[in-house]
Amino acid sequence: MSDTEKLSTSRRGLMAGAAALAPLAITGEAHGATPNRRALQRAVDAGKEASIARLQDWIRNPTICAEGLNIQEGAQYMERLARDAGFQTTEIVQTDGSPVVFATWDVGAPKTLGVYFMYDVKQYDPAEWTTAPPLEARLMDKQGFGRVVVGRGAVNQKGPESAFLAALHALRAAGRQPPVNLVLVAEGEEEVGSPHFHQAIAKPNVNAALSRAQGVFIPSASQDPSTGNVTLTLGAKGVIECELTASGESWGRGPVRDIHSSTKAMLDSPVWRLVFALQTLVSPDGNTPAIEGWFENVRPLTDRERALIARQARNTSEADWKRRNGVQHFIDDLPWQQALERLASQPTVNIEGLVAGYTGPGGKTILPGRGTAKLDLRLVPNQTRAEAERKLRAHLDAKGFPDVQVNFTGGYDPTQTDENSRIVQAELAVCRSLGIDAGLNPRSAGSWPGSVFTAAPLSLPAAQFGLGHGSGAHAPDEYFVVDSTNPRVLGLTGATMAYIDFLYEMAR
Repeated sequence: MSDTEKLSTSRRGLMAGAAALAPLAITGEAHGATPNRRALQRAVDAGKEASIARLQDWIRNPTICAEGLNIQEGAQYMERLARDAGFQTTEIVQTDGSPVVFATWDVGAPKTLGVYFMYDVKQYDPAEWTTAPPLEARLMDKQGFGRVVVGRGAVNQKGPESAFLAALHALRAAGRQPPVNLVLVAEGEEEVGSPHFHQAIAKPNVNAALSRAQGVFIPSASQDPSTGNVTLTLGAKGVIECELTASGESWGRGPVRDIHSSTKAMLDSPVWRLVFALQTLVSPDGNTPAIEGWFENVRPLTDRERALIARQARNTSEADWKRRNGVQHFIDDLPWQQALERLASQPTVNIEGLVAGYTGPGGKTILPGRGTAKLDLRLVPNQTRAEAERKLRAHLDAKGFPDVQVNFTGGYDPTQTDENSRIVQAELAVCRSLGIDAGLNPRSAGSWPGSVFTAAPLSLPAAQFGLGHGSGAHAPDEYFVVDSTNPRVLGLTGATMAYIDFLYEMAR
């Protein structure tokens, strides 16, 4: 029994309840836009093992921008994936950083869809992985989920992206073409804040191809692992990635290099200098940005957005979320709905890591000459990256830390798409046709560079979409489900068919 057949069997008992939980003010009726769907399902099923092997091989060939690993090779690999899937033209667009792969597939259709991929993955520490090595791409059984692929990039984003590529392979195997023209842009710097992606999008031939699209989407695996429900996001927070460094050299006080810690009795400490600078960035509890002027352009949630979040709170499990994320309390012990409102509406200042002095076994009794903090700052409408960068620098100067260096390594603005846009309505229609309860969330607390599409000059709707499940992004033991034991949650073939349905819905 295919994933879709399992879901059809499971959904019969859910339809009455799903109708009562329908999203607010969502228009349109469920329908089947995919012609001769069974033939396509057979093609998807026949290509399943090849799809799994494709995903495994991709995981085994990582591009890690932060480490300079396989930058050009990763772009070439991505270009081959696009060509193999059927894209007619491919180009590796060089930037001041990692290349962007640009590909088109013109089938002469009246409508065009833009597709965003990332081919890079986050760094990893093999010692932290307990189920399988991060690059082995091992197939294994995960209790309560089914058969999964474990590996760095399995869900972020190679699993969902592989499912979309599998949809294109299945269309060709069934003797068809996509029902819409496709424009693909795939970058290799998403995990470091996409510092050069905009350079490729500004290239005249790339910009012209994208400008014809109805919208742009990034593949995802968004089903709740217990209920199979989906929350579709209407945007994403922006982000700034940066490093703050305090040093004896720039400060003119303390040592310029690591020296014996006994000298602390008469010398200043650059690392304490860094700690004191960091303390000025947030409230005493660490939970609210205290950078001067940080909130002056923050847009509060609208009544509609609060209604969407309230629905999300009713249809998701606080206990399950806490269990899966190893959390016992929210900030201020907020109830679930208020915690979700805070998640969607609040900008953040987060310390990703602190690097200073000696961190190996035992002590080393040194007074370090420098310390660095790696930060990410999440932005909400109507903040901008440029504004936030200026305010951070001005704040440190005003607080007496002009010597603390700030190195901005990447980032982009927040993004927002109208729920009535064609791309969002197509996502909802696919979920309805599969009997999947789908709600809307004002924005993801995570980030992707959708603002390069939603901002001028393109001004396109941009959204995340994909069914199935995976977890562990940026963390050890990352996985993507290929065979689900939960009949409400799709595996690889179901996620693949959902992308085919999405393409036909966009063409409708």
